[in-house]
Amino acid sequence: MSYRNIHSSLVAIAGLVLFFAVQSVNAQSLPDFTGLVEKYSPSVVNISTKQRSSKGQLPKHFKLPDLPEDSPWNDLFKHFFGQNGEPEEREARSLGSGFVIDSDGYILTNNHVVEDADEILVRLNDRRELKAKVIGADANSDLALLKVDATDLPEVQMGSSSDLKVGEWVMAIGSPFGFEASVSVGVVSALGRNLPSENYVPFIQTDVAINPGNSGGPLFNLDGEVVGINSQIYSRTGGFMGLSFAIPIDVALDVVKQLKTKGHVSRGWLGVLIQDVTRELAESFGMDKPHGALVAQVVEDSPASKAGIQVGDVITRFNGTKVNYSSDLPPLVGRVQAGEEIRIKVIRDGRSKTLKVKIGELKKDDKVKLAESKPEKSKVNKLGITVSEIPEELKELYSIEKGGVVVEEAEAGAAVDAGIQVGDAIVKINGVSVKDISHFDELVKGLPSGKSVPVLIKRRSGPMFLALRVPGE
Repeated sequence: MSYRNIHSSLVAIAGLVLFFAVQSVNAQSLPDFTGLVEKYSPSVVNISTKQRSSKGQLPKHFKLPDLPEDSPWNDLFKHFFGQNGEPEEREARSLGSGFVIDSDGYILTNNHVVEDADEILVRLNDRRELKAKVIGADANSDLALLKVDATDLPEVQMGSSSDLKVGEWVMAIGSPFGFEASVSVGVVSALGRNLPSENYVPFIQTDVAINPGNSGGPLFNLDGEVVGINSQIYSRTGGFMGLSFAIPIDVALDVVKQLKTKGHVSRGWLGVLIQDVTRELAESFGMDKPHGALVAQVVEDSPASKAGIQVGDVITRFNGTKVNYSSDLPPLVGRVQAGEEIRIKVIRDGRSKTLKVKIGELKKDDKVKLAESKPEKSKVNKLGITVSEIPEELKELYSIEKGGVVVEEAEAGAAVDAGIQVGDAIVKINGVSVKDISHFDELVKGLPSGKSVPVLIKRRSGPMFLALRVPGE
């Protein structure tokens, strides 16, 4: 055999050795979930519910029309109004997952799995089916604590979501589409995600395959500890698309503790309406970079107002924790017990200031309806908007005691570019409260050309700061 052939053979053999070595390393680096599944799948349960509802009922003194037996309208009327217009009960069913957190029969799941259910049935891993009762539920965190009449149930091992890191492996067990004890795995994609419809849960985002029926099931780490509760997915099809969200177990355990002791959950209340700080707003407030939660409104007689928090303050730290985005604040406030005194750091007029706040208890807000009026108008050509005095009904709706103007018309210009809309009430511009139309005209004329200034507006969705770039002369 020639030297060239020997050399080629050695190169080929070396390549094969290297290939199999890489494959071996890759295989060893992937986690083995078989042991975790075998040990903890008995703790995961299937939850089915029944909800009885009535078909529509005809108003008093009305009866179904006397139609021929073969009329196609007969089936339609009976479908919506029952036989002879009398209400009939029908049954709605839902399906989800849960897991045993206490061997004495306590089970944790999502609130939306059991909400408004007339009957809750829990199917255990050993095929037993038990009726469950709701010990307590919390819609804000989408959690519910159930109890079944059983003992010595296999319970999960609790971990801590605060120890999670982006990129680490996690595993879900649940009943997607009713397929019990289904296992799916993936990694943590992000931490502290805030969804538009949820204010008090900093979600764990994963790429674990979650589908309808997985809701309420556990999310495990590689140590077999529950670190989250699978709750939601982001999807345009109704099925899994790579974005799943789990409630951190640290949040869930705090809720469970309150549900067990009180039957409900109480949350801290600060009494501010907030928004994110954009790059333009940061510039208008003299900040180096955008961060923190910008206070757009302070509720009267609230913990915030008593502590001296003002509209225009940017909250950068809450009880020692940094606030990067406005969405970081609600979960932090919510987990503080009412009556506890904490420190808040704010930026005001470009300077840092620390305030002491005694947190209150969160309660529901009242809503006010809007009426129409046609007050005096004034055109402000520099900004491209027409403003008028704010009618009393609108002041009541927007909680404005005095001053301000309302936008009647808006055309292309600086105001529209800033996001100002028809119906917005402008209450503050460049840090000065607007008294009336003439005062607003004066303030606009005195705005610095070519610079961004903060404008505080109020609309149906709440107060909001906008960055207005003043046009040049």
